[in-house]
Amino acid sequence: MSATCSSIKPQEHNGDLQFINATPTQWRDVPQKAIKYAPKSETIMLSGGLTILQDQLIQAALVSLGENYISMPNPNFESFQTGKAYGNRGQCNPTYFTVGNLVKYLQNLRDEQGLSSEEIVQKYVYITAGGCGPCRFGMYITEYKKALRDAGFEGFRITSFEHDKGIFQGDDIDDEILQFTPKFFITLIKSVIIGDIINLLGYKMRPYELEAGSTDKAIEACKELISNAFLEKKSLIKALWNCRGVLEKVKLNRLQPKAKVMVMGEFWAAMTEGDGNYNLHRFLEAEGAECIPQPIINRLMLSIWEAERALHKNENLHVENAKKIDFSNVKTRALIKLGKIAIKTHFTIYAKAIGLDDYEIPNMEKLASLSKDYYTLDCEGGEGHLEVAHLIESVKENISHLVISVKPFGCMPSSAVSDGVQSLVTNRFPESNFLSIETSGEGAANFYSRVQMALFKAKQLAKEEFESLELPKEIPAKVHNYLYQPHNQKAGTAAQLLASLR
Repeated sequence: MSATCSSIKPQEHNGDLQFINATPTQWRDVPQKAIKYAPKSETIMLSGGLTILQDQLIQAALVSLGENYISMPNPNFESFQTGKAYGNRGQCNPTYFTVGNLVKYLQNLRDEQGLSSEEIVQKYVYITAGGCGPCRFGMYITEYKKALRDAGFEGFRITSFEHDKGIFQGDDIDDEILQFTPKFFITLIKSVIIGDIINLLGYKMRPYELEAGSTDKAIEACKELISNAFLEKKSLIKALWNCRGVLEKVKLNRLQPKAKVMVMGEFWAAMTEGDGNYNLHRFLEAEGAECIPQPIINRLMLSIWEAERALHKNENLHVENAKKIDFSNVKTRALIKLGKIAIKTHFTIYAKAIGLDDYEIPNMEKLASLSKDYYTLDCEGGEGHLEVAHLIESVKENISHLVISVKPFGCMPSSAVSDGVQSLVTNRFPESNFLSIETSGEGAANFYSRVQMALFKAKQLAKEEFESLELPKEIPAKVHNYLYQPHNQKAGTAAQLLASLR
């Protein structure tokens, strides 16, 4: 589609006559000049955007497969400013952070390391995830290309994989850059799962450490053990078992009543560990809380559940002269089932090896049942019904003292849930303590103030819960060992431990 001007009239501007003589043209995201890209063997893949630990483990995992892969640094406020400088107005701040982080990284290669823009465009490629819903009306990749062009890297390659398609990526992925084979997919998932497990343990241990920073040092040592196991193709289970010895050396005092806070919401805003959500998890810990993060395995299980649901609806469509048995559907169902079993099995084995015994992989059917009366299960934008389900589950099963939904300013799917549907949920469950809060990359003071107000009530709940239990005369040493993880209906860790000693 194109448009032309049928008549050109002079316009007066600051005393000068300026003539509009340009013909509007359709935006094209292909470079104006042909570019000879480097062959696959010389191509360097860039990516990132998960937790800091997972990005580093993914790098080790993919390098072990022979890929030229670099996990980019964690986005910071400078990334946000760079994204705003080169991006369009009205984007959500995850886009500003991630696009700006890539532009900043490439500028560093050019300005600090001496690579030319042409060499960078020829040799590097960025991989990002798509399929997250209606974000920026499907213009996510184009926003990257527009910013890169304006920053002097026209023609830089961007490719995406759909997080909900697994190994079935279709034509969207560039086979010349990335071959999404089962081996690649399995290795990638292993690194993500192990990152989830270590992160979950870190959030359980860090609030109770006696020596500040000792948990982070132990996790760094575990990261080295796991990375070396990937690179040297050694047993990951043995490496995780060796991590036990590292983590057990961290001295803890777990009989401190701390508010337990579930952090959820828009995927990137709730998961990132940095300026993208004002370092929310670390801020909560500094304020005397214990975080319950949303591990990436939750999102994987949701994607599998959505695929199963879509297949079920497809199988139940009435089609004239259709085959009685569609073997393509049978094959797809078998692969989905196999994928689910593989993910659950690997998570369970790895978690047992390192000593994470109390985390239960979410039951997606149960969560769907909890939320279906409040939010349609057919709406797959953003996190779908998962945010509603987690809040109801937290209240009914006393999982946390506070639930925080964090989302980018203007995020359409997340705002519809956290500011709309959750109002009905909290009205139905008045005992819930829920905070919906936005991030914009700026305005940290207001953000922290609102979190502190909600956290005050959560701290009171945690204290009352703890003080309602009788403190035994003798406390067994196992209470302070992270490997001791009792199950009961108390929300706070300290209260759980006391209740288990009765």
